[in-house]
Amino acid sequence: MANYKNEGFNPEEINALKEECRQEGKSFVYVEDDDLDVLESGECVHIQFPGSYQGQEVVFDALVYTLRLHHSSLVYEMAVEQVQKAYPTYVPPEDRKPSYTIAPDLEDEAETALTEIIEEIEETETVKVQEHVEVDTNFEYGISLDVCLNVEEITDEVVENFIQNFKANTLHLDNTLYSFMSDGQE
Repeated sequence: MANYKNEGFNPEEINALKEECRQEGKSFVYVEDDDLDVLESGECVHIQFPGSYQGQEVVFDALVYTLRLHHSSLVYEMAVEQVQKAYPTYVPPEDRKPSYTIAPDLEDEAETALTEIIEEIEETETVKVQEHVEVDTNFEYGISLDVCLNVEEITDEVVENFIQNFKANTLHLDNTLYSFMSDGQE
């Protein structure tokens, strides 16, 4: 039995994934990921699919998400950085440790500033994004793909279309730069 440094190149793992895909009736399987809340939004999916890379069979582990989600993430990160310059003790809720405390009035000020900065970044179109596929060959399992597509929702059809074009080397990405405005919904 061969010992693989990266099990995503192991033929047994690849064949098991192929069988799982066959049973699902798709060219991919969803990966459950408790660390990613956005997986429930319809704007992001974590999948695996068998394919080949440089002539070698491999498991591709891909995060596929919308351009709008990518944009809002970058805007949020930029806004948090700016807020933390004015409020150095502010930590966004998703990064807080159980022991974190902040004065309620200070938190309100920081949250208001955050909202205002997000609105300003969006209005001035400071952040622009485009479709992309990033390949990470130094991934712990197979090859990682970071896939950003200009679609409203990441559906099975969108994923199947991406995989088909990716495998056939016929994927055409839109290199137009886009900026988005929030819907005002949380």
